[in-house]
Parts: sequence; structure tokens; C-alpha cells
Amino acid sequence: MAKAVYVTSMEPASGKSMISLGLMEAFSRHTARVGYFRPVVASPGYDDTTIDLINRRYGLNQTHEQSYGITTERTREVGSLHDADILISEIMGKFDTLAADCDVVLVEGTDFTGASAAFEFELNVTMALNLGAPVLLVISAHHHRPDQVRGAVFAARESLQGHEVNLLGVAVNRVEPEHLETIRESLGGLPEPVWVIPEERTLQLPSLHQISAELQASLLLGNQESLDREVTGVRVAAMTLPNLFDRLHDGVLLVTPGDRSDVLLAAVTARFSDKVPSVSGVVVTGGVDPDPRILSFARGLESAVTPLLMSHLDTYETAHRIATLTPQIRFGDDRRIAAALGLFEAAVDTSDLVERIELADTPVTTPLMFEHRLARAARQDRKRIVLPEGDDDRILRAADQLLRRSVCDLTILGSPEAISDRARSMGLDISAATLIHPEHSELRDEMAQLLCDLRTHKGMSMDIAHDAVTDVTIFGTLLVKSGLADGMVSGASHTTADTVRPALQLIRTTPESSVVSSVFFMCLADRVLVYGDCAVNPDPNPEQLADIAISSAGTAKAFGIEPYVAMLSYSTGASGSGGDVEKVRKATEIVQSRRPDIPVEGPIQYDAAVDPAVAATKLPGSDVAGQATVLIFPDLNTGNNTYKAVQRSARAVAIGPVLQGLRKPVNDLSRGCTVKDIVNTITITAIQAQDD
Repeated sequence: MAKAVYVTSMEPASGKSMISLGLMEAFSRHTARVGYFRPVVASPGYDDTTIDLINRRYGLNQTHEQSYGITTERTREVGSLHDADILISEIMGKFDTLAADCDVVLVEGTDFTGASAAFEFELNVTMALNLGAPVLLVISAHHHRPDQVRGAVFAARESLQGHEVNLLGVAVNRVEPEHLETIRESLGGLPEPVWVIPEERTLQLPSLHQISAELQASLLLGNQESLDREVTGVRVAAMTLPNLFDRLHDGVLLVTPGDRSDVLLAAVTARFSDKVPSVSGVVVTGGVDPDPRILSFARGLESAVTPLLMSHLDTYETAHRIATLTPQIRFGDDRRIAAALGLFEAAVDTSDLVERIELADTPVTTPLMFEHRLARAARQDRKRIVLPEGDDDRILRAADQLLRRSVCDLTILGSPEAISDRARSMGLDISAATLIHPEHSELRDEMAQLLCDLRTHKGMSMDIAHDAVTDVTIFGTLLVKSGLADGMVSGASHTTADTVRPALQLIRTTPESSVVSSVFFMCLADRVLVYGDCAVNPDPNPEQLADIAISSAGTAKAFGIEPYVAMLSYSTGASGSGGDVEKVRKATEIVQSRRPDIPVEGPIQYDAAVDPAVAATKLPGSDVAGQATVLIFPDLNTGNNTYKAVQRSARAVAIGPVLQGLRKPVNDLSRGCTVKDIVNTITITAIQAQDD
């Protein structure tokens, strides 16, 4: 039987779903078989936002129908819980079906927006008792004084314990910053852990994603990423522009008929002026298409980011629906998800929480579990990573997410004014990052002197160095070399050579490495494998191949993967011959000689390396065959093609390339990288820097 954890509150708008998101994040680090269940939802046809978010974000093997018990309408068919045994049976039946395939199920209680509060409280208590589930109590501090919060916690505890409910802990949510310490102190004597979570204003604002879904609006201008931003207010643009400008503020959403070309022009060009607030977007109403010439002009603006939505409702109904929305975190709202998880993880000791639930780790490692573990490892010893490409929107989006989750500290290179303006126009918060313009930085002379000292033997002069350090990649590499940054990530808009060459010249390789090489973390459905080298060395000789294998084993170990190294070839053991096979055989012997502590096998074919049944036939008795975790390819042609074939055909998540062999970590991005790729690469770089 799966373990169950029951999350309940005592009133609506407690932020209970944010707590559920944080718990799912914690659970998914430990097991791949996680479930999510709600005893009661609004109606069968209702698109429950939280169910959709959690099912899709965590790739749960359950449908929307399997994720809830009954509807609110069913609860109204009975007068009290004493007459509701049949409802409990229905809910339990659906829960048991779901739980049969799970190790742990998170159950999120009712929202206190349907039947009477007394009925919902009794229903939640009865469900928790029937499931044998410990309860995590969520108390909202919003608009409450500290003494009122303390009273609410003690009253709720008494009510739950009076029903012999096992209380796992108390999450006091939505606490004003000035009340955090007072509330912590007032609840410090409780036997259960108490987590005090501050109010985050952005989570109490609707996003353009949510507004677009509510209005069933079509997107005329912008992209899905541009809908991430929050809406700080709504203005119906019915007046002339001078009067409208006086009523704008950053993040406001304009609602206007589609034929108001003047408003549309002002909205899409406002981001070019620091005298006019940057609007979050525009909703045109009445189903009236804007003038195509205006749309053509707006689309022609460089990197246009002001979203334009079309609603088929009239202006009044559109504005009313937006104004009465209850903010929610939806799937695709990556910034809001990052903000919510950052709050939860900063306040809650998730390791202690998992231990209290006695949730055992699973040997299975899913891609999501691996990514969670990376973020957690990076947060334990935060490092500073420099990002030279501050003019790339993907870098700024990734920076926003990393800073919200406190994964690492960031230095971003480029014009501080341009970067700040760009981030503001996209609704991003990178205020915690350090922004440096190499050309105008007070560090320019210091970095030029360092460059000159390092390259004097190559004819470098101070005049040349002073000009060279204005290159963002060189400046970033020098920050790492000097210790002002712990690592660097570049390549979103620069070539691999632009990134790697300065690292080789200035940071250089470690004494034990003759080459810089790379690995990809290949996240399959149930495990993570390390592939090397798939990005740097075209045709390594036996000594270099041995270096790559030893470095890759070290990288695997650093990221929690026990290295069993397979030196790949087209033959296994002594079955084949030829120059290519001999190279692999020689490299294997070098690894065994230099590092006898590393389990290594070679030459070996891929199937014998990873499939126990094949290994039993081809290499019986091998310590590596059938269970290899680190796979070393004989050349770049083989490695690069194999990783891409596995990535596309097996739908594996490929994280990398991760460079290894340098004295300090520098990693290269693909110019086609996504925001998620950047987040993962920066996180990995931060972890690599912890070993320095």
C-alpha cells in the first residue's frame, strides 16, 4: 500500500496548492512512483488547474479522472457526513486504484469553497484517518496579526488532535516579512515542526497565461514565454493617450477595443522609453481585429515582447473577468513555479520532512529526479557563475528562474542599463544578479593586467590586453581565473571555440588531464548514464581516451552516479582485432594501471555494456558488463551520433555537454539551447565549482 500524506487547510486562499507543489518536488527526488489525488473537485468537466499542473510537471502516470474522488455536486446530495459513508467509499475506491501503482500519494484536501466549512473539515479528517495519512496543516497568515495566527494554529491543532489525527507539521503561509520572526518565536515550542513561509506578491497576481486561458483568448503578438509575466493591475484604455499615460504603472494590462490603434502603438513601443511604464500586455476586445498595418509594424520591432491577446467578449465583460480572477499557478508558468518552489525550499527542511514520512529512496532515477538533485546539490554550497551573454533573452529567463530558486549567485555581462530594461520589459526579476559592462567596469584594468601576465610569453602587451578584455567571453574567463567568479557558462550566442579557447589559454587543464573533454548526462526513463566524449575530441589516441575515461568517472562520481566504465568498441573482449579495437584495448589498460579503483571493461559493445542478458553471454563474470554507467566512445563521430540517436529515439533528456579537465569549470551551450538547457548547465557548473 502506498504511503499517503494529507495536506489540509482551514480556510480558502491559504496557498495550499503551493505547499502541495513543494511537497511533490520533494517526493519526486526520492521515488519515480508518485501520485497526486484530490478527494473533491468542482465538477467533472472542470479543468482543475492544480491537477493539470502537477500531473504534467511531474509526468504522473494518471489521468485527470483518476486524480480525484468526487465532485462538489455529489457532496451537496447529503446533509451531513453521518449520511455520507457512500461518498467516503467512492473516494476511497478511486484512491486505492491510483495508489496501487505508487510508492507515495500526496492528497490535497478540499478548498473550503463548496459545502459548509464544518462539513469539509469533517470530510478531510475522515479521509486522513481512513488513509492512515499524516496531516500537514496549512494556516494562512494573510491579513492576520501574529497573535491571530498563533490562535488559529493552536485551535486547528486541537481540533485535529481531538480526532486523533497524526499531525506531520504546520506550514504557516503568506506571512508578511515584518511578522516572520514574531510568528516563528510564538510557535517555537510546538512538538511538531513549524515552517513559516513569507508572502510572495507575484504569486498573488494573475499571470497572462491564466488570463489568456480564462478569456479563451488568441495570441496575436508575442509568444508563450511572453505570457509568463504577472499582471499588477488592469486599465480599460478608453481615454486619450496623455491621460492614459498618467494612470499606467509597470505590469499593468491594458484592455481596449481592437480598433484603438493609438493605444496599441503606445503599448508596443512603451518598452523603448524609460519615461513610460512597461505594460504587461494588451487585450483587444469584441473580436475586432486590429488594423493589419499596426500588427505588421509591431511584429517588425526587434525582439517584440509586448503580448497582444484577442478576446471575443466585450470590453466590460473582459475587464470584469480579469479583475475577479483568483491567481493560480498553471503549467507553463515557469517563473511562478520557480518562485513558489524557491519560497518552499527556503522555509522547509525537505530532508527532515521525507524522513518523518519514512519515504525510502528508490534505485530508479528519472530525468526529473536527476534535475531536482542537481538543484538541491547546488543550493547546499552556492557558487557564483558568470554569464557573458546578457544580451540573450534565454539567458535572462534562465537567470530569473535560478535566482528565484536560490540555486547559485550570478554575474551577467553586458550593459547594465540594457540588461535591466530588457528584463523589466519581459517581466523578469534579476535584481539579485551582479551586472558588469566589461568596457566600463572598474575591473577592466585589473583584468587587463591579469591577461597580460598570463599571455606575456605569447607577446601580449597591456595595450592589446586592455582592448581584448572588452570581449565578454575573455572578461568572463578572467573573472573565473581571478576567483571573482567560480565558473562560467557561455555559447548561447557564441561558438564553442569562442567559449573553450579562452578557457584553455587562461584557466588551463588540471595536472592529471592531458585534454579537455566532455560528457553528456543521458537521462533515460529509469536511470542516468554518462556519455563521453561526444563534443570535443575528434579522434583521441589511447592516452587521451584513458584521460577521458578517468575524467568521466570522476564527473559521474561528483554527481552521485557510481562509475562503472565501459570502453566501447565494435567488438567485445578478445573477439575482434584491428587498429580501432587495439586503441580501445590500450586505453583500457592505461585506465586500469593509473586508476585500479575504477571498475572498467573494454573493449566492449554497447549492448553488452548495458544489458545484463547480453553481458551474461558475451562477458560472463565481468564487474562492469550489463551495468555500465559511464560509456566512453572511441571517437567523436561515434559519440556524437550515438547521443543524438538515443536522445531522439529513446526520448532521453541530454544534459550537456559538460566540460571536464579544466582547473575551474567552464561550460559551453548549444546555440539552439532552450531555457531549461541553460538552467541545467548553469546548475551543473555550480556543482562542479564546489570541488575547487
